[in-house]
Amino acid sequence: MVAEIIIGIILMVLAVVLTVVILMQTGKDKSLSGTIAGGSSDTYFGRSGGSSRDKLLFRITVVCSILFVILSVVLTILVSNG
Repeated sequence: MVAEIIIGIILMVLAVVLTVVILMQTGKDKSLSGTIAGGSSDTYFGRSGGSSRDKLLFRITVVCSILFVILSVVLTILVSNG
């Protein structure tokens, strides 16, 4: 019972982290936004400064996603056996 609550809380935190990290990533398709915004390729981080930030955000997304799936499976097993 306690393990289910702890895993549930961790899943909720991971869901919030995943949502924030995904929203912080820059889009890869610039066609429509370039048309509306005037086609500027410069961002707040400069021309190439955002690439390391995007790599970090991508890695955080992958790790959190894997943890989310694993914990979801573990929680399902715990609930079905309990």
